[in-house]
Amino acid sequence: MLSVLNRGTAAPGALKPWLLLLPLVLFLCAFFLVPLGQVALMSVTEPEFGLGNYAHLTSDGLYLQVFLNTFLTALGVALCCLLLGYPLAYLMAQSSPRVAALLMLLVTMSFWTSFLVRTYAWMVLLGNNGPVTAFLAFLGWDPPPHLLFTRLSSTLAMVHILIPYMVMSLYSVMKRIDPALLRAAESLGARPWSVFRQVYLPLSAPGMVNGATLVFMICLGFYVTPVLLGSPQEQMVAGLIGTQIEEFLDFGQASAMAMVLLASTLIVLTVYHRRFGLDRLWG
Repeated sequence: MLSVLNRGTAAPGALKPWLLLLPLVLFLCAFFLVPLGQVALMSVTEPEFGLGNYAHLTSDGLYLQVFLNTFLTALGVALCCLLLGYPLAYLMAQSSPRVAALLMLLVTMSFWTSFLVRTYAWMVLLGNNGPVTAFLAFLGWDPPPHLLFTRLSSTLAMVHILIPYMVMSLYSVMKRIDPALLRAAESLGARPWSVFRQVYLPLSAPGMVNGATLVFMICLGFYVTPVLLGSPQEQMVAGLIGTQIEEFLDFGQASAMAMVLLASTLIVLTVYHRRFGLDRLWG
């Protein structure tokens, strides 16, 4: 009898967390799941019912090349962010709290600037009359290389935009590494490079994986930066989706590409979750 009463009195309290989540669930259903369902529906109904849009994606070399360019670019951006962000995150982890806070402030300052403004700033820097071209000409590079509207320019801009994610992921893991482990390795006769390579680097590997996964997934869906700075011959999927909609009004093909891109992102997330767990994505 008491157990029945306890269950009866505990039930209303158990529903409170779900009631708190109800507004968020309704919002996501209305503004995310419903539009996503419409995109999935258009991918098999426009211009006619069937899987013709998906068959066209797999048979046309243009679409396959665009998907390959997208994945290679995202992989290259993730690698560049890792190579540039690791030394900075290491310096932050080894510095005093005040210096680390200052460096973190400098890293995150890019979030305070409009995404579009940062992209246009790179257009000015890498333009034919920009400071980078003028500096190369000053060094004797005649004629200076054409940097704008190339894969290099879009990659540089995306690395600049996404590197804070890498640094924060690395720093959150590095800060939790116990210094006693490093001192123990040194006391056993390990040289500084051996301590870093055999102790510190493996312990910081989760941050490397977390940051690379975040950067890779975000880069897959980049639209503005590759369109404004990249080469038309080396488009990414998001740019081609925009072209299909804006110029050709081909909503079916664009929807099919969007669904394939979403499926690719989910596959990456699934692999990461099975190996590490999504709860560790932010360190």
